[in-house]
Amino acid sequence: MRIIAGAFGGRRLRAPRGRGVRPSGERLREAWFSILGPRLEGATVLDLFAGSGALGLEALSRGAEHADFVERRPSALAALRANITALGVAGRTAVHKRDALQFASALPPKSYDVVFADPPYATDAAHELVTCFRQSPFGGVLGVEHAARESVDGDDTRRYGDAAITFCYAP
Repeated sequence: MRIIAGAFGGRRLRAPRGRGVRPSGERLREAWFSILGPRLEGATVLDLFAGSGALGLEALSRGAEHADFVERRPSALAALRANITALGVAGRTAVHKRDALQFASALPPKSYDVVFADPPYATDAAHELVTCFRQSPFGGVLGVEHAARESVDGDDTRRYGDAAITFCYAP
């Protein structure tokens, strides 16, 4: 896995160990960032279910000012912290060892400019996150990755093979 573009383009990222790991593919991430484009410059971003931190680190590479990462699995936290150190961005990041849904539900409206979420496909987390966002939009835009066969009630859904990204926009 690697950073696709920007200041860190081409840099390799360490992936978490374990069978439950499903990193976002490069094609999907490239599409995700193409859609968000200018929203990233100077943005504060939140990467929920962060895993390796690929989404938040890609955002930093493409001009985001600060990224918060929320992850609770020890193997993922180790990979995430190693990636932050390797890229030299510790001063522009914060890592929260918390449950992502609980973290998001406690946020005040518009806490972040851009929110990324890549929850495990075998859960209802994508639906729960969208519901939470609708009740209190904690970012300007939320992008949630999920299985393409799953319908998530957002404002715009894009499908890429077996995966999809559903976007929700704050009013």
